[in-house]
Amino acid sequence: MDVLVSTEWLAERIDDPDLSVVDATWFLPGTSRDARAEYEAAHIPGAVFIDLGELCANEEPVVGKLPPDHKFASRMQAAGLGDGHCIVVYDNSPLHTAARGWFLLKAYGAREVAVLDGGLGKWTSEGRPVESGTPSPMHTGHFSAALDRSQVMTKEAVAALVHSDGHEIVDARGAARFAGEEAEPRPDVTPGHIPGACNLPYASLYNPDGTFKRGVTLRAAFDAAGVDLAKPMIATCGSGVTACSVMLAAALLGKDDMRLYDGSWAEWGADPAMPKATGRA
Repeated sequence: MDVLVSTEWLAERIDDPDLSVVDATWFLPGTSRDARAEYEAAHIPGAVFIDLGELCANEEPVVGKLPPDHKFASRMQAAGLGDGHCIVVYDNSPLHTAARGWFLLKAYGAREVAVLDGGLGKWTSEGRPVESGTPSPMHTGHFSAALDRSQVMTKEAVAALVHSDGHEIVDARGAARFAGEEAEPRPDVTPGHIPGACNLPYASLYNPDGTFKRGVTLRAAFDAAGVDLAKPMIATCGSGVTACSVMLAAALLGKDDMRLYDGSWAEWGADPAMPKATGRA
């Protein structure tokens, strides 16, 4: 299964019994949009909703560090996702949160996971059907969740690689936040970035219609940010969400030696002991 699938691909297979479609829309807390309410108003037929904000280690409704295996397994099973399913993830968020859903599912053991290129916006712009309400999951089964720890970096592991010539730390936040020119949205988090990091804003990876850039155009975004794709990569951002777009984009270019710093700047910037840099990349 490819990393990305087209709306045409999904439309042709949407009734396949082994296919599960997942709405992984998520918005930053404090915004006026409600992901679950929007899902209930309109979603791709048969799609189930997963709450990315709840899929974290703590009990607060915010994206944070990755949840324990049993919690991830129970949430996926409740959504009707099980072992052996082919899963297509989409979103309707400016944060392109399907990439986070893709990373989580892969990291916890799902073998066949793809992102719908262009998401719900492209699907509806083509006049394809949607449905409302909260349907019962189309599937039942057991989801064997086991986080692959090799896909994730801790704060301490990242700190040991600061200024390392053997790795690239790639920050997906916008240029102003990376530079420390904007206040952080979370309290007690110092503005700035991890010293030595490259800045590759996640928005630069997408076309205006929400589809991913591809080929030489996508590679040019990495080149412009000064990212050496030959080196192992650590992706970071504000809270581990938009960094997943960087990882998915790298996968589109054939890269597989990348890891997510799931604590990201929300953790790093809140720790006075961690070194911090400011200024444009």
